[in-house]
Amino acid sequence: MELSNNKCILIGVTGGIAVYKVCSLVSSLKKQGFEVNVLMSKEAQEFVTPLTFQTLSGQKVITDMFTTDYTPDVHHISLAKKADAFIIAPATANVIAKVANGLADDFLTTTFLAANCPKMIVPAMNTGMLTNPITQDNIEKCKHYGMKILTSNSGYLACGDVGNGRLPEPNQIEDAIKELLYTNKFLKGKKILITAGPTQESLDPVRYITNHSTGKMGYALARACRNAGADVTLVSGQTNLEDIRDIDTTKIHSAKEMADAVLEHSDEYDGFILSAAVADYTPISYSENKIHKKDGDLAIPVQRTTDILASLGKKKRDNQVIIGFSMETENLEERSKEKRIKKNCDYIVGNSIASKNTGFASDTNSVIIFGEKESKKIELMSKDDVAQRIVEYCFKEF
Repeated sequence: MELSNNKCILIGVTGGIAVYKVCSLVSSLKKQGFEVNVLMSKEAQEFVTPLTFQTLSGQKVITDMFTTDYTPDVHHISLAKKADAFIIAPATANVIAKVANGLADDFLTTTFLAANCPKMIVPAMNTGMLTNPITQDNIEKCKHYGMKILTSNSGYLACGDVGNGRLPEPNQIEDAIKELLYTNKFLKGKKILITAGPTQESLDPVRYITNHSTGKMGYALARACRNAGADVTLVSGQTNLEDIRDIDTTKIHSAKEMADAVLEHSDEYDGFILSAAVADYTPISYSENKIHKKDGDLAIPVQRTTDILASLGKKKRDNQVIIGFSMETENLEERSKEKRIKKNCDYIVGNSIASKNTGFASDTNSVIIFGEKESKKIELMSKDDVAQRIVEYCFKEF
């Protein structure tokens, strides 16, 4: 199932100071090629003008139920039919009460009621209003009717209170929208473990040996599996990336810690994607105190770390799928094919770092997936898109 960026997203904006965050959200979605139509309540226009959203979306903003300044069709019905997803953000207690009970007294709520596409509510309000049993009952009613609720963040609120009720950041809402749009949940009921990022092999309290991995590819794979409905566990080295919503994440430092986290409960998982850049060697000894410089060179004796992929391959069950990664600077095909056989995994994703567009820290990638009988090349695209294609190809028979 291709997550095409030409899908139509409706964003209903209601009255709250958090409206300003939605401006960034609309801009980002538009830049990625989505068609974004904004519907504003009367109260929302007190915070941001319709012209702002019109400029950012490139679409006329809907504000009035009874205007004649539209095409001859019944506009709220045509928009509702066209929509691939409908999001209300920020969603006030008032609009949550309306949609929970089927009230439709303006263009936004009328279109929302008419739409049959996936829907998401993003609450943002004072903590007391959010925790009020009436609001909580209305939220539960929305869930009962199949609407997704994106949990509010906690922090300092515009009213001066500190607590739940902050609108999630635009990138968090965007992530939830993409999950909502990906309707083919072919991994539902499956448990997938993914490794990501670098390991750190300590020499002393000050220094460690590591590599240039940023974890971007592994985190993209975790999102892709979650979007497809899987129950995802992410074992991650130290990165600068945010934790991913609805994914159980374990942070580790060393190769040994990663091996322990992966192998301890490996029988519980249906699939593995080992994309982390794990150190092959670790210092034999660790100095409790800082190693001070002396005249001459320094030799650091090292020993092999546990080969996590090979260890998994040795205990692999017939109904498990194991995907490894091969990061190479030369002879990509030969070494990747050899690695797949040697490590007894189903697929090896060959990833060349010879190009600046496919190496560590880049936002794009191009890979070749090597299987037992055939290979598949994925051309240069964003790491999120590459991840989606890897997951769809390698888990297609799940």
